[in-house]
Amino acid sequence: MLSQKLLLTLLLSLITTSLFADDWPQWMGPNRDNVWRENGLLESFPEDGPRVVWRAPVAGGYAGPAVSNGRVYVTDYVTKENAKIDNFERKPISGTERVLCLDEATGKQIWKHEYPVSYKISYPAGPRCVPNIDAGKVYTLGAEGDLFCLDAKTGAVVWSKNFPQDYQAKTPLWGFAAHPLIDGQKLICIGGGKDAHAVAFDKETGKEIWRALKTNETGYVPPTIIEAGGVRQLIFLHPSAVESVDPETGKPYWSLPYEASNGAAIMTPVREENLLYAGSFSNKNILIELDRDKPAATTLWRDRGKSALSPVNVQPFLEDGTLYGFDQNGLMYGVELATGERLWQSGEPLGISRPSNSGTAFLVKNGERFWMFNEHGELLIAMLSPRGYEEIDRAKVIDPTNVAFGREVVWSPPAWANHRVYLRNDKECICVDLSAEN
Repeated sequence: MLSQKLLLTLLLSLITTSLFADDWPQWMGPNRDNVWRENGLLESFPEDGPRVVWRAPVAGGYAGPAVSNGRVYVTDYVTKENAKIDNFERKPISGTERVLCLDEATGKQIWKHEYPVSYKISYPAGPRCVPNIDAGKVYTLGAEGDLFCLDAKTGAVVWSKNFPQDYQAKTPLWGFAAHPLIDGQKLICIGGGKDAHAVAFDKETGKEIWRALKTNETGYVPPTIIEAGGVRQLIFLHPSAVESVDPETGKPYWSLPYEASNGAAIMTPVREENLLYAGSFSNKNILIELDRDKPAATTLWRDRGKSALSPVNVQPFLEDGTLYGFDQNGLMYGVELATGERLWQSGEPLGISRPSNSGTAFLVKNGERFWMFNEHGELLIAMLSPRGYEEIDRAKVIDPTNVAFGREVVWSPPAWANHRVYLRNDKECICVDLSAEN
């Protein structure tokens, strides 16, 4: 028989496992890797769909929610003008950007920070960047370059910047969309200014620590940090290069030429062992070999035409040498990383039989399964492997409220936290229970 001490240990282990939950305090989750590490989730959806715990009114925006310490943070844009426009122009629209803090349990508003902004961007529904919560502060970046550090409990402004004013930055066609990155004491942002593609601020004071890189176009790619060649490297992809700098100083390590059509560099490069991959519009892609002994890199291949993967709205997922993601044509592909060969394609996640411009479904890995949220407002559970896409279940949970390429869409990444998913469109933010206990 088991000893009482061993039995107690096993019981505590089971309880800890079943109750494990986690916040989603930034873009792509706690580790910025699109892995949802919770357990105790639904295997499939109830016949009438998963339970909606609460609904809270919000205005327009593409920025997904963030969840931290019992609160949900979401940004939006309030305007009396028509912001439901899928164009490639810069027609001015006046309105107010807001940062909303909601109670995680009820959806009730706790505080609100707002400021007037005139948009001159394409697709002017609202902000793009997911809030980033860290050490009692919430950091937000608006579509026209308004960067705020707010007190997470009260919404009081701690410090702020405006990239066009402070760095002579030109707002990209689709707005500032590169989610800021926290690294130790630094908040690293894509500023897009003269001699300041990237800027590192002291996250407590807003004081500039360093600025780095000259670029003709800013692009939309969030920065990422890797360890390679014996050092930590801060990786940037922009419309004319893939570059690496020292994250502590901004000093360049290496740079490789690249070209993204129409300035549409969007995905953050993904890495496995000594290989680094990036792709962008239109059918542009590059595979880089990282030096194992020093911070250096070489190009293995590039621009494999309509092979490989050219992501637009969705960050792809790389696992065991296979890249899973949505191409600019809206089809999902499994791609062999080393060669760029497409192993399979599927239109099933979006319910399409032919290409659909910028078709979008956000994905996260959870255990052996993937969860997705597509532009139709549906949650999906699926298996992905080098052999193909296998759908387990799907359920409609929220309405698409914006437009793109003549179709209705919702293009905001979810927050997967505490056995729930937090979703938003241009009218509401909702909390959906995904616990297996219900």
